Amino acid sequence: MITKDEIQELLHSTETYRVERTTSTGDMDKFQEAICAFANDLPNSRKNGYLILGAYDNGELSGLKVTDDLLKKIAAIRSNGNILPIPVMSVDRFQFPEGDLLVAEVSPSDLPPVRYRGRTFIRIGPRRDIATEAEERILAERRMSFMATFDTMPCLAAKLNDINTDLLRTKYLIPLLGNELVESDTRPIEEQMAAVGMYDTEHNCPTYASVVLFGYKPRRFMPGLYVQYVRFKGEDVTSEVENEMQLEGNYCELLPRLESLLELSVIKKKPVFVSILREEMVSNYPYQAIRELLLNACMHRDMQSNTPLRFYEFASHLEILNAGGLYGNARPENFPSVNDYRNPLVASAMKTLGYVNMFNRGVGQVQTDLKENGNQPAEFNVNLITAFKVDVKVSQSYTNETGGKTGGKVGGDVVENIVENITENIVDSIVEKLSTTRAKIVRIIWKNPNATALSISKEIDIASRNVQEHLRKLQEQGVIRRIGPDKGGHWEIIAP
Repeated sequence: MITKDEIQELLHSTETYRVERTTSTGDMDKFQEAICAFANDLPNSRKNGYLILGAYDNGELSGLKVTDDLLKKIAAIRSNGNILPIPVMSVDRFQFPEGDLLVAEVSPSDLPPVRYRGRTFIRIGPRRDIATEAEERILAERRMSFMATFDTMPCLAAKLNDINTDLLRTKYLIPLLGNELVESDTRPIEEQMAAVGMYDTEHNCPTYASVVLFGYKPRRFMPGLYVQYVRFKGEDVTSEVENEMQLEGNYCELLPRLESLLELSVIKKKPVFVSILREEMVSNYPYQAIRELLLNACMHRDMQSNTPLRFYEFASHLEILNAGGLYGNARPENFPSVNDYRNPLVASAMKTLGYVNMFNRGVGQVQTDLKENGNQPAEFNVNLITAFKVDVKVSQSYTNETGGKTGGKVGGDVVENIVENITENIVDSIVEKLSTTRAKIVRIIWKNPNATALSISKEIDIASRNVQEHLRKLQEQGVIRRIGPDKGGHWEIIAP
């Protein structure tokens, strides 16, 4: 609350937009309009406004005697329901030889426009008036800028030791600010984090963005922050489950795991014929497109929801269901042309970490990648109120055994001979540059993609650990690659 000395200075202040003096004690409409106008703070001074009862316009005191009843009457303005949102204000009595003053101190609202009985009052210099439509729009825009998004809010239950500060420093601060600047910064780590929105010094705790990106156990504070992956044999969730896993951890840990899941389990490739004499590797889904969809789901999800990000793989399509519908300026009628960020701090950090571009080109690029891979366009369900759903059909090129790109058909026996002859020629061209042992391994894999290090070691009569080393070298040379996990996966020969 303002002091007595400051009141005396304010009585003769030239900052007329902050002060309203009156000798009246009964004009409640006038008082409430003034408080409403101070709360709106149209000049955006972020300074408190003062309604002073018991003074003339020239600053002289009127000799008012402030009673307890008057004090209670003015204080009751705050919560009588006429001014909404409820203003932040305090009321006090100041006694001088010339008389008393009753001062109502009003803080600028973080949620303008503030209205008195449905009307928005503002101050323009010494004058109080009703806001025009343009002035109301200014106040409404200011309200949006004051409203903190969830990721910027303090996570009051978390402490500094819940954050992997080494990870934050190496993965975020150094790429964002540069190694030299970070090394020369002698401030406490809390202040360094606060400078980039990762720590709230007022509440002495990390922000939610910090917990999401670098927390040791983010699900302690956000139970739904994980990815649920399920692969079904059929076309709906009632069919038999082939594989299921739960991916969790902070985003620095979770996002690489999600990429590995895509690369090793979801994205599959195989050769198909584009002509009688030429074959081409095609994928069931384009890796970059599905990666973009999943990362955007992580970025835009409602962090407060207990629902996980659902990533389901069916026999002929993928489904991504994410908590949190369209946000802010993004609406069904303008999606995907207009974008908005539910978690701007997380989005910015994911860009620094190298995962997203943040330039609203993701959806267009996804559709382009799908088309080039032979997939139908992704289907976006943007009419769900609390969720966002994407459905992607498997590539037609991948499901068509003969490739289907030439428009013709080849008899079954002829195709089988072509596959055998061309594949053997490809293998011959690969192994001629390899050592004898590695050439044998490649030929074994060609005949049996499910071969293990143990079965290969028995066939060529060398130790299993030596086979594993040869397999590792062949992968480094780009001759073979492993598709799927050690158990249940298979080998694939990479055509030159």
